[in-house]
Amino acid sequence: MPLVLQNVRSVLKHGGCVLFRDYAFGDLAQERLMSKGQQISENFYVRGDGTRAYYFSNEYLVDLFSKCGFTLEEICVHNKQVENRSLDLVMNRNWIQATFTLDSSGSQSLNGQHDLHVCEGKEDKLIADSSKNKSSSEEIDLSEDFCNMFGTSHNLNEVQIIGIKAKGHDFKIKMLTKEYQHTCKLTGLMLWESAQLMCSLLAENPSIVAGKRVLELGCGSAGICSMVAASSAQFVVATDGDAESLDLLRQNISSNLEPNLLDRIMIRKLFWGKKDDVMEVRELSGNDTGFDCIIGTDVTYNPDAILPLFKTARELISDKSNEDARAAFILSYIQRRVDENSILSNAMAQGFKLVDKWINGVHDSNGIISSWFSGNDVCSAYQNTTLSILYFEL
Repeated sequence: MPLVLQNVRSVLKHGGCVLFRDYAFGDLAQERLMSKGQQISENFYVRGDGTRAYYFSNEYLVDLFSKCGFTLEEICVHNKQVENRSLDLVMNRNWIQATFTLDSSGSQSLNGQHDLHVCEGKEDKLIADSSKNKSSSEEIDLSEDFCNMFGTSHNLNEVQIIGIKAKGHDFKIKMLTKEYQHTCKLTGLMLWESAQLMCSLLAENPSIVAGKRVLELGCGSAGICSMVAASSAQFVVATDGDAESLDLLRQNISSNLEPNLLDRIMIRKLFWGKKDDVMEVRELSGNDTGFDCIIGTDVTYNPDAILPLFKTARELISDKSNEDARAAFILSYIQRRVDENSILSNAMAQGFKLVDKWINGVHDSNGIISSWFSGNDVCSAYQNTTLSILYFEL
């Protein structure tokens, strides 16, 4: 952040203004990230998609700017309640807003403290101008800094090991460290909440997959759902479209499963919509009959991938099930850029029928999914999330 302010200072005239607005300390999003164990350092967090967020206090912000030669003009924290009517949620959001000027003296009051002026909800501020120009010698070449800042390289040798516990299971999972997650575009190298939820439900309810041919789509590098399913399924095929995620997945499975369970799980590359990949995976189902249960966790975040996802699932799911044991496609996710209507319309277009759905704290299921939470406390661990589960059949 000091480097950013140095860059700003190099192109700002003396007397010019910087208008600042960002997340403030105590914002609802900060509380959620803290409860999920996604803190990198003080007030600094990594979101689920790998991007980062910092939550500013007044004191920290003023000190940051003053050390770079800026003078505070005004500062305030805006509090706003945001209502999500569809989910019946009221969220308290905090933004910090401030105006700083660039002064050649970088003045402070005599006692070294900054004079804080409270603003009354002002949203607009004219930028002051000056006739003085900065000398070209003070300009900073940003090209190399931007390459470093937004590069996507990551080092799989720099992994962290996290513990994942579910009924009868205690996994030690290798995953990309938080320091690298914010510049990594490979979502499969991270562990998502919906996977942890589905892992817990499978552990509590082995009947979901008992004796069945199970396929996991987009399982990523953790593979916790596939590993739990292997304990009771006939066999499991764990798939992902990314080679690096599959490499780490092999390590996690081999280091966490007993030899007898390793024989029940297969790992394959599956790029949704790619005919050769789909045919190869279908052959693994036995007699080309398809799979009895397909699982996908947090695989609906990309709008462009929804149609290939359901097309692939349709080609791989068994259509030979009887009335008592229909093949199922189970999706668990947190709503992001893709809404439920988009998911359902694509599912219907491929011949899937929504049999049941569950939205945490908002919509109770019709019976199938709600029975998975009966007699356990899995739901209580996800009280502050808007996780959803959709249950499809042909």
